[in-house]
Amino acid sequence: MATKREQVLDAAIEVLGAGGSRALTHRAVDQAADLPPGSASNYFRTREALLCGVAERLEQRDHADWETLNRALGPATVEHLIDGLALFLTHATTTDRIRTQARLALFGESQMMPALHESVQRGHQRLRAWAIEMAASVGLAATDAGILVDYLDGAVVHRLTGAEAGKDPRAVLARLTRALLD
Repeated sequence: MATKREQVLDAAIEVLGAGGSRALTHRAVDQAADLPPGSASNYFRTREALLCGVAERLEQRDHADWETLNRALGPATVEHLIDGLALFLTHATTTDRIRTQARLALFGESQMMPALHESVQRGHQRLRAWAIEMAASVGLAATDAGILVDYLDGAVVHRLTGAEAGKDPRAVLARLTRALLD
């Protein structure tokens, strides 16, 4: 069961992902969370604090998804890595589209808010390090795994804008992964 703070943050993710950064207000979050007016501001006094909270909550939820995905795939093999990357890319741009759009909105907002920038970068680096560790478990060098992660970042943006939408990403990911392993 989610705490009220988590309810506020999850609602903020929905507002941010569905409406963009201009839609994110304390009032909109209260309405989305179906909480009394002022609830969001009780937890996050400023918009910047709310955005930093969203960044942390996104990281928690992303890490939980990666953990679930990693357990579901079984032992580390190149095929499992490719399957996992394809599953992640598809999930991030379909089922989890709103959350992904919220994350992208945070990247834009973080350029003007040092505390948010730090939080977003910290979360991104943790997830990146974890992805690199997973790739290393099948023999991919860290620098090459970084290339794979960068490709995924770009592929997410392309799929969200309609390019490659609906296509199975596995073939391209397999080709790239195998090329990096050679």
